[in-house]
Amino acid sequence: MSLRKWTQQKWVDVANRRSDGSYPPCGRSKGEKRKNYPKCLPIAKVRSMTKSQLSAAVRRKKQAERKPRKGKRPNYAKT
Repeated sequence: MSLRKWTQQKWVDVANRRSDGSYPPCGRSKGEKRKNYPKCLPIAKVRSMTKSQLSAAVRRKKQAERKPRKGKRPNYAKT
């Protein structure tokens, strides 16, 4: 997949599901607070995953965020 296609995909935050079942877009505006740290995935990937796979991915992201960071590098968690 080219970088252009990768950036043009619709990315959503699966860690903060809305009450209507949809997902908010990935990223946060300045000063916005969310319950959980964002776990961002392309919507096509989200639709192909089961409910248990999504919850496991969010759980791995939470565990990765508990570990200390080196500088400003992000913590990656396997999808």
